[in-house]
Amino acid sequence: MAISLAYIKDLLLPGVMELPGVYEQIPMQWSKVYSKGTSQMAVERSVSMRYVGLPYIKAEGQATTFDNNSGQRYVYTQEHLEIALGYALTRKSIDDNLYKTAFNPMNLGLLESFQQGQEILGANLFNTATTYQTQIGGDGVSLINTAHPVDGGTVANQPTTDVDLNETSLYNALIAIRAFRNNANLKIFARGRKLLVPPSLEYVASRLTKTELRPGTADNDVNALIATGQLPEGYEVMDFLTSLYSWFVLTNIKGLIYLDRIPFETSIWTDDTTDNVLVKGYQRYSFGYNDWRAIWGTAPLL
Repeated sequence: MAISLAYIKDLLLPGVMELPGVYEQIPMQWSKVYSKGTSQMAVERSVSMRYVGLPYIKAEGQATTFDNNSGQRYVYTQEHLEIALGYALTRKSIDDNLYKTAFNPMNLGLLESFQQGQEILGANLFNTATTYQTQIGGDGVSLINTAHPVDGGTVANQPTTDVDLNETSLYNALIAIRAFRNNANLKIFARGRKLLVPPSLEYVASRLTKTELRPGTADNDVNALIATGQLPEGYEVMDFLTSLYSWFVLTNIKGLIYLDRIPFETSIWTDDTTDNVLVKGYQRYSFGYNDWRAIWGTAPLL
């Protein structure tokens, strides 16, 4: 049903002082977390490769050992979502509205709606990080997991027991990130670069990353994070993280990806039969990942 006079009956009369309902929007947050790219395909795939492993000690006169196990290991998939929303207005609701400048029928917050939907979908990858997403694929386990498979073993980007955010747990996370390995089970240069938290943990994150001396103690020790240059990008708050207790460390490994297939666009037209004005927004994009090493995370329940 179109927006008719019944929906704006008080806007047909003089004497309305103000029309509240438009608010300042939360600044864009997902773009500070994901690497952004464009796509020309309906589905994009990333192939995680395995390269040669460690060399062997060769005895005099003996043959060289050959490592012929290189090749693809895991395929990650990103299929773009179609995002759409519209509304219709009767001609009379437009003609008879006395407050078109304050309640512009051509701008009822469609762009703001799409922007917030984008934030929700961007945060959803973290909100579901402990659940394996079959549509993304990859190595067969969830984004954060204690047993990501590599040749000859597994690597964790989640603690065995989920932990609350504090000084000790954050330091342990940064140490665990340094133990990340590639598909051939070789150590790589992985370091934490940014702490990602929900609003409920912002003040904890601030004390841990910005206090000059060691937080929460009477000691005069330096804050080791600052002294060693860890987490050089500080912390980021995502308002649409649903857990009050989950927290994540983003690493220097590229792997969290946003792909723009069709940028936000609008269409406005009049239906010749009803004279209703129709306004529609449309967009296609996807949030995904192709390397779990981009993140370390934990999801405590309390």
